[in-house]
Amino acid sequence: MLDSYSAIWAKGMGTTGSKPRVALMLQGGGALGAYHIGAYQALAEQAMHPDWIAGISIGAINSAVLAGTPPEERVDKLAALWEAISWPGSGLRPLEPFALWQNWMSNAEALIFGQPNFFFPRPINPMLVPQAVPSAVSFYDTTPMLSTLGRFADFHLINTKAAPRLSLGATNVETGQLEFFDSKYRAIRPEHVLASGSLPPGFAATKVGDRYYWDGGCVSNTPLDVVIDESDGPHTVVFMIDLWAPEGKPPTNMSDAAWRAKQIQYASRTAHHIDAVATKVNLRHAVRLAKQAGVPEVAAVPDAPYLHAGRLDIVHIIYHPGPDQIPNSDAEFSRSSIAERRAAGYADMNAALVAEPWTRAEKPAHLGAMIHRVRDGRVMTLPEPNLTSTKDLPLADDEEMRAAS
Repeated sequence: MLDSYSAIWAKGMGTTGSKPRVALMLQGGGALGAYHIGAYQALAEQAMHPDWIAGISIGAINSAVLAGTPPEERVDKLAALWEAISWPGSGLRPLEPFALWQNWMSNAEALIFGQPNFFFPRPINPMLVPQAVPSAVSFYDTTPMLSTLGRFADFHLINTKAAPRLSLGATNVETGQLEFFDSKYRAIRPEHVLASGSLPPGFAATKVGDRYYWDGGCVSNTPLDVVIDESDGPHTVVFMIDLWAPEGKPPTNMSDAAWRAKQIQYASRTAHHIDAVATKVNLRHAVRLAKQAGVPEVAAVPDAPYLHAGRLDIVHIIYHPGPDQIPNSDAEFSRSSIAERRAAGYADMNAALVAEPWTRAEKPAHLGAMIHRVRDGRVMTLPEPNLTSTKDLPLADDEEMRAAS
């Protein structure tokens, strides 16, 4: 099935008769970002190289490496980056009780010593420094990542038309607003990438020009908004790679409670955000249909590029970590965990490619956007976005996911 779809894709055939534009959206999540390696590997094996890559936090770092590398070298380069920022150690996963112990030790190593080629602890505890420049107000120094980015991403390539478009979300510290550094409108440099991943208080604000920026996840961990105002092409497929599962079982111990709370916090209501984006696209689609039908009340609405007839498919792929995760898994960079997360990303993206809902799910005429959720290897096309209230619709349960797969 994958081979047949790859052939269709290579011929440039989609539901609209032309090759869809592919956008890859990579969330933040620290060490959980190793999941992105496997997800991209599955795409690359089907020659589905994205036309547009957007990222926040660790997603911005991975995005820059992907955009700044020729397609045939991207998987190896991304894997090499993660090897460079992790301490040497076995990539083998021990049995669960020992895996938990290993993960705690790996996390302690990161907290005490930092991560190679990424960050290291400041020699003086910042709590003892009454005042400092914004770029020094943090527990760790991230300047090594600037040179690491220079090694693993070709910024000259990023800033040419040969590279996919690159968008990086960062929080303006003074305004509190999420801003995107976009290669379509400005030259991207390592400091733009680092700014997107400057999560306080661990990491300090990064200065870009005369302004300081924190991690984009301070406002939103989902870089989806950047794509919906673009009207290029009749069909866009967005792969939204989500590192934080919003649903989970009630905790039975304090470690589980801390992990569950962090998942809920950093999920940033991603499902709600995706539903809101799809709803906005569908309302625009409805306005266009009403204008075409000559509805008098709509005739006064000015024509605009966003009132186009394109189709948007959002493929929401959610990482579900194994039982050996710890509350600080986002700061746990053991090579065995990296390998485990990479394998999970590969399996989940392959499930999406096998199901290929963006070609199989028929789009109702009144809709402009559809959402397809991938969870634990199962794929489900969701009902149309909720227009009746602002409440989140419940996530599909296991029985519904099985029925849909």
